[in-house]
Amino acid sequence: MESNLLTNVGADQVNQDFSEYVANLQLHMTLQARNLVPTLKQTVVDSRHQLLHQTQAHFEKLVSRQGL
Repeated sequence: MESNLLTNVGADQVNQDFSEYVANLQLHMTLQARNLVPTLKQTVVDSRHQLLHQTQAHFEKLVSRQGL
């Protein structure tokens, strides 16, 4: 029973790591796709810049709240 519990904990960690990897990959792909779109107005560039800073702040907040 104890080994079953350890297996479940390990599986949960793998699932969490995989989910985090997929989220980071989706973010990277989204940012990459935005760089491929030609800019139409200056406000588009500003919104991209703002999105990048918001995303970085969000991830830094998540990382800072995780326990080691």
